Amino acid sequence: MLEKALDRLGVEQATVLGHSWGTLVAVALALRFPSRVRALVLASGYYFPTARLDIALLSFPAVPVLGDVMRYTVLPLLGRLLLPRIVRDLFEPAPVPERFDRLFPTEMALRPSQLRASAAETALMLPAVMELQACYRDLKVPVTIAAGTEDKRVDMGRQSRRLHDEISQSRFLALPGLGHMVPHLAPDQIMRAVRRAAQ
Repeated sequence: MLEKALDRLGVEQATVLGHSWGTLVAVALALRFPSRVRALVLASGYYFPTARLDIALLSFPAVPVLGDVMRYTVLPLLGRLLLPRIVRDLFEPAPVPERFDRLFPTEMALRPSQLRASAAETALMLPAVMELQACYRDLKVPVTIAAGTEDKRVDMGRQSRRLHDEISQSRFLALPGLGHMVPHLAPDQIMRAVRRAAQ
């Protein structure tokens, strides 16, 4: 789908920025279509399998029948209660930016179809990482790896720093005092990384 999007846009080679789960998509694109990717910028990614209770819990809405019932009854209501805390965790230790708080499409995120899509992506995250981890050294493009030192979602040392050690042509950008949402918290630094990678 992304390769077709590049064709439609008339982009022969792209510098691809992936954030969080999007880093896996960016890596897969570079591995599958290496001629279409000039460079990768990977921010706050999850690259190596670890034991994560949240994956099991957040995958539940994708379970047929019982997950279907939950998505149309309890989960939208529970989501409205829990979402502010989840968003705060993503940004901590920084506060949630006012613009993000105001513009985040809460109602869209809590639709039953979106809850299922998010759960299915969560369920596939660990298998995707297990498959991709054997291929990181096959990446031929320049890679910039950025991560917040205070990320509560993804351990910087066990994920981003380790990926940097795996990929010889990578640069590592540690962002002191920042959490998971580095594109929102340090947009200038991330854009500088993208511009540098694109050269």
